[in-house]
Amino acid sequence: MSVLVYTESEGGTFKKAAYEVASYGKGIADQLGTSVTAISFNANGAGDLGTHGVSKQLNVTDSKLEKFNAAAYADAIAQAAKAEGATTVIISSSANSKYLGSLLSVHLEAGYATNVMELPASTSPFTVKRSVFTNKAFAMTEISTSNRLVGLANNSYGLKENPTDCATEDFTPSLNDGDFKVQVQSVDKATDKVSIADADVVVSAGRGLKGPENWGMIEELAEVLGAATACSKPVSDMGWRPHGEHVGQTGKPVATNLYIAIGISGAIQHLAGVSSSKVKVVINTDPEAPFFKAADYGVVGDAFEVVPALIEKLKAFKAANA
Repeated sequence: MSVLVYTESEGGTFKKAAYEVASYGKGIADQLGTSVTAISFNANGAGDLGTHGVSKQLNVTDSKLEKFNAAAYADAIAQAAKAEGATTVIISSSANSKYLGSLLSVHLEAGYATNVMELPASTSPFTVKRSVFTNKAFAMTEISTSNRLVGLANNSYGLKENPTDCATEDFTPSLNDGDFKVQVQSVDKATDKVSIADADVVVSAGRGLKGPENWGMIEELAEVLGAATACSKPVSDMGWRPHGEHVGQTGKPVATNLYIAIGISGAIQHLAGVSSSKVKVVINTDPEAPFFKAADYGVVGDAFEVVPALIEKLKAFKAANA
């Protein structure tokens, strides 16, 4: 009886979230005295799953599953859980996994706890700490069903190495036509940038940049830091930046190690969507901007002076430590 983790991949390569759920799965497996099995779809080998504690990888290879399909993925994962006798299944909190979670919980007849922050405080009863009310509070939640589905909050547990011999096996689920009633026709995305979901650092900017023509310094700062670029809702609404970069409660949630907000006042919806980030740095000319109350570090100053100076210092530091 193992712990089953769904390890997300894209283009055959595992995402950062895959290694985090693998690390978390190993932690729970140690508590339960068992091992970790991963299920992946069209992945190129096991990657570093063994480094993060996975003992077995079940790889589903099917051209129909090259694009994410929540119904088909949920069906396949449920079949894998039953085949492995796994009563505890771990998924991430990515957009795809959130869509998948409710369907999978029905297949497994499992209690589903979302936004889980830590390893279970108790395994009998199975009790986890969750982030609730848009990250304003925590709740201790008991899953009383025999099968359990845990949605791990992004960047909450981190990547932990537990070197383990990992065997890879082909897994062929029995899927039906009903799983493919909804299909993704196409996906348009930038391929030359760090994605917000996988980034450890996000550089975000708002209306304080005054126009799309000034985004060059934001992209340069992100490049120096190896970061993803993001923006506030008004910026995407005005067409200055792609809607895919909009972060906040009504956009993409951000739970990075470092979030840099430049020229963003800090509306409550934006703050709710980025509050899970571990360190928040704010650069704004207005010392009364609401974002300063939520910031770990704040710079009161003109972004057009502060950001170029910051880029220069970071480049000098990198050159000195190359």
